[in-house]
Amino acid sequence: MDMLNDNTITDALRNVQDPELHRDIVSLDMVKEIHVDGTAVALRIDLTTPACPLKDQIGADIEAKVKGIGATEVEITWGATVRRAVSGQQQENLVPGVKNIIAVASGKGGVGKSSISVNLATSLALEGASLGLLDADITGPNIPQMMGIEGQPAATPEGKIMPLERYGVKVISIQFFVPEGQPIVWRGPLVGGAIQQFLRDVDWGELDYLVVDMPPGTSDAQLTLAQSVPVSGSVLVTTPQDVALSDVEKALRMFQKMSVPILGIVENMSTFICPHCNEPSEIFGRGGAERFARAHDLHYFGGIPLDIKVRQGGDAGVPAVAQREPGPAAEIMREVARAVAGRVSMQAVEEAPVLTIT
Repeated sequence: MDMLNDNTITDALRNVQDPELHRDIVSLDMVKEIHVDGTAVALRIDLTTPACPLKDQIGADIEAKVKGIGATEVEITWGATVRRAVSGQQQENLVPGVKNIIAVASGKGGVGKSSISVNLATSLALEGASLGLLDADITGPNIPQMMGIEGQPAATPEGKIMPLERYGVKVISIQFFVPEGQPIVWRGPLVGGAIQQFLRDVDWGELDYLVVDMPPGTSDAQLTLAQSVPVSGSVLVTTPQDVALSDVEKALRMFQKMSVPILGIVENMSTFICPHCNEPSEIFGRGGAERFARAHDLHYFGGIPLDIKVRQGGDAGVPAVAQREPGPAAEIMREVARAVAGRVSMQAVEEAPVLTIT
């Protein structure tokens, strides 16, 4: 019984590691409160993201370690504080209030990059994180339709642009400012200027993550983003076939040249499951992104199947992960989102000093 106090419990928790971050939860400053009542222990644990993919495993390890020193009951209250995944020298260049910027990119069009962006942002918002979504595809903006948002943003008294919001995600797009169907025929400097304005002149408020849907390819938009603000990392999107992988390699080299961390790669349209016979068809091949990830030492987030509900949701403005009856792709997208958040947390921990508690 005497063993159960703040110090002995803290010592026990030094043996609990975050499996993804490979550090103990005490040095990560995740243990926020300890209350002891006889042999009952109540803890408040602050995760590095509300979308933590290994929360259950961490909880089981905590319970085992605390019961191992005499507790009969262990109650855990979970919280989350998302950390910035940029160094101290870069933080002064961050968008005010935004902790992490995630670029979603592809080497070519038609691989479902915008679908991944929309569902990534919506998934993280559903997990409890504060989210923004910037449509940086200035000449081909699709995010408003895919999020089901119409209207024109208002201005704050300070002259800032107020983003529109749906599914808990704050959204900005050039589409909000031009008539429907009007083409945007701009040269590179104008495209870059629009992206800079959306970064600096939008009142994003306090965001854990700002997801940026990049245009396909390697152009002024990517260069503007990387040179304007520190990007926490990029998520590369490809389909399995060789022609898409050839182009995504160019996007990879571009981000590496600009010193933007690569969080990982996701394979979209990896297979098609027939709704009638349940047989898989590898329409675009399969496994190309996983082989690419191994060859280039990248994290592989997984493969997302072709799913008619993703297309229907994109047309109707209801992301797959927010549908009442989600299809087979939706849960995989939720898992990918949790993994992306985990990778951002890893970046943040690498930048942070080790906390020593005596």
